[in-house]
Formats: sequence, structure tokens, C-alpha cells
Amino acid sequence: MRSLVLTAPGQMGVADGLPAPVCGPGEVLISINAVGLCGTDLGYFSGYRTPPTTPWVLGHEAVGWIVAVGDDVAPSRIGERVVIEPNYPCGDCDPCQKSSPALCTERVSLALTSPGLLSELVAVPSEFAWELPEGVTDEAAVCIEPLAVAMAAVRRADIRAEDDSILVVGAGAQGLLVAEVLRAMGRRVVVVDPHEARLRLAVTLGAESAPADELFSVVFETSGSAAGGTSAIEAAAPGGRIVVVGVGDQPVQLDNRILVRRGLTIIGSMIYDHPHDFATTIAAVAGGIVHPERVLGRAFSFDNGAAAFSSAPEAVGKTWIKLVGVVLE
Repeated sequence: MRSLVLTAPGQMGVADGLPAPVCGPGEVLISINAVGLCGTDLGYFSGYRTPPTTPWVLGHEAVGWIVAVGDDVAPSRIGERVVIEPNYPCGDCDPCQKSSPALCTERVSLALTSPGLLSELVAVPSEFAWELPEGVTDEAAVCIEPLAVAMAAVRRADIRAEDDSILVVGAGAQGLLVAEVLRAMGRRVVVVDPHEARLRLAVTLGAESAPADELFSVVFETSGSAAGGTSAIEAAAPGGRIVVVGVGDQPVQLDNRILVRRGLTIIGSMIYDHPHDFATTIAAVAGGIVHPERVLGRAFSFDNGAAAFSSAPEAVGKTWIKLVGVVLE
């Protein structure tokens, strides 16, 4: 078996001849078709984040096929095409008991606390391998995990009838997906980003570029940058809500005069809540309500994975990696 591994900041390589993972009780073994890259992966690649060890397998946005099952899993699941939910809440901590599993203090997160999905074969708990309805393409499926993040953020924003124009700060993949969800709700979406090519893509997909001095009742900050956070606060209308999705390496400077005088509410949106957010996201894609594949950019081969990581920080659209499926003998 092969895995794409991080060996040091800025250095990726293919590790060959690795043992296939053991499919334990309650688990399924998945042959991976495709994996999307996100800002978390790039944080490890750049050295901003430190992996638990090296070499380390990144990637947590994946689609594939179940090729084997462990004890306590129905053999009929073999052959299912699935998308992986890569965050496993414990179910027992205080946030989990309060129906906020996204804030689980003991969460297992693939590519963060446990090896990721950029391998030809992976074993995951059956509960977190979601069968894909017929007609959902690999291109759409590889975007389901970040789309779940976007849909959870929109849910937490409590969009109201009067919120007819909404600002999204950042035209990376996450910002584009938030905009996709908002447009599906019939809202006017304005996007800002200093990267002109990314902004052009957002406009091509149906958003508008920001008019000068317009204020918004709802603002989504998806860039994770200090400048983006400041822009989000400055663009919020009196009584507005700011939903923070992006996480970066620099703190945001907060002008509490704006916060207080405008009566703003800041909402931190951490991933999604298991299991309903993932289920809702898959249903929205299968029903044609949202089309996340529209945000995809260049696809790379598994063997060219290092180039995918090197080019992704400045890429337009989501970078993703295609794998050749493994068939067990």
C-alpha cells in the first residue's frame, strides 16, 4: 500500500510498501478515490502547524469504496461508495452531552490527531462512512466535508428574511462553498478577497464584488487572516452577526468601539455536529440543491501530490488529488 506523507515542512513524498490497515470491529476498509486539500493540510505543509509525528499522512476530505468490513458490520456494506466524515466525537464529554459534538474535547480528527486519508486504503468506523446516493459524482463527493462546514456555519448564523444581502470574506474554497449555500437560499452574496483571480471565480459562480462602504447584517469570515477578520467587523451593520469560520496564525485586532456601538454578535463556527449536519449536506448535494463541485480547481495525480501541496496556497478553486482504487485480492 502507498501513502502520501509529510516528512518535513514543505516536503511531501510517496511511501510505498506499507502494510494495509487492519479493519477492526465496527470498522470498514475503504479504497480511496479522491482527496481534497484544505487550509488545515496546508498549515502542516507550511510548518505553521506541527504534526504529532513524521512522516505524517494528511488529508481528511475523501471519497472511496468499501472493500472489506470488520466484525459487527454488515457484509452487505462491501461495495458501497462512501464519503468519510473525518471527525469522531467521543459522545461523553460535556459539549457532546449538550448536543454540541463539534466542540468535543476528546474528538479524534483525521490528519490532526490521527493519520489522514491520503492513502490507498484506510480503515474508519462504519458510522462515519456515509453511503453516497446514486448520481453523486466523485467531484461533488470530495467537497462534501468542507460543504458540511459551510452548511453548519450558515445554520448557526440563523439567516432571517431580512438578511437579503450577505458578505463573505475570503474566496478560497471555504468561502466559495459558503457563498454556494447562501445563493441556494436565494440570497444576494457579496464576496471580497485581495486575490483577484479568486474573486473573479466567485463572481463567475454568481457572487458580486463588494461595493464601497456597504454594510451587511450577516458577515462570514472564511479567510482565517487577521486582515480578513478586521474587514468582517468593519463591514457588519448595526445589530449584525459575524460568523467566523476561518482559523489563521495571526490574532485579529478587535476595535471594541465598533463591536459595542453597533451591537454586533460574533459567532465561532467549528466544523459540524455529528450526525445531522453531514446527513443534511449529503441530502442537499444528492437533491441538486447545492453544487459544490463548482468550486473545484486543478486535480493532481497521487504521484504528483507534492506539487498539489506546493501550488495550493495560490491556487484558484479547491485543489484535489485523484487516487487509483485498490482491489483486494
